[in-house]
Amino acid sequence: MNEVNIKEIKFVDGANGVLVKKVKCDFKKLGPKFGKQMKAVAAAVSEMSQEAIADLEKNGKYPLNLADGEVTIEAADVEIYSEDIPGWLVANEGKLTVALEVTVTDELRREGIARELVNRIQNIRKSSGFEITDKIKITISKNLQTDDAVKEYKTYICSQVLATSLDFTDEVEEGTELNFDDFSLFVSVVKN
Repeated sequence: MNEVNIKEIKFVDGANGVLVKKVKCDFKKLGPKFGKQMKAVAAAVSEMSQEAIADLEKNGKYPLNLADGEVTIEAADVEIYSEDIPGWLVANEGKLTVALEVTVTDELRREGIARELVNRIQNIRKSSGFEITDKIKITISKNLQTDDAVKEYKTYICSQVLATSLDFTDEVEEGTELNFDDFSLFVSVVKN
């Protein structure tokens, strides 16, 4: 089972300026409703403030002041969506908007490397025919991109793969090469 760490949940709304909402006309619905006024309606919709959009979402309709009078648009006649925020992934479904922070911090990167090493070492154990309860010794080649993560998560890695030791060396003889996105390292896994 995968473990998920949720450190912070932020509830945000467009009226407070955290999410920027936009409105787009559904011309198939609005065209027949407003006919000649459609161009003016589309211009007014594109100029709606965040407060006006929030009001439209809340009440289901919103009055627009045009040069030749007032008209009312309905939420069903438009599409309301949130713009992406740098470092966030935003999705909408009806009135619900979810924003996930997708910035990978150094801490998350190190944890990800540790978890990926556990996965790869477990695969080596399996392909080597080890029993589930076999204790192992691990030797990993030194690598600037992984050393900090392995040191920080050494206890976690060892407990997950039943390792009695995890050592670093400049060169691993008779090891398995593990390729990551932008680097590779060698690891030796032997029965204890």
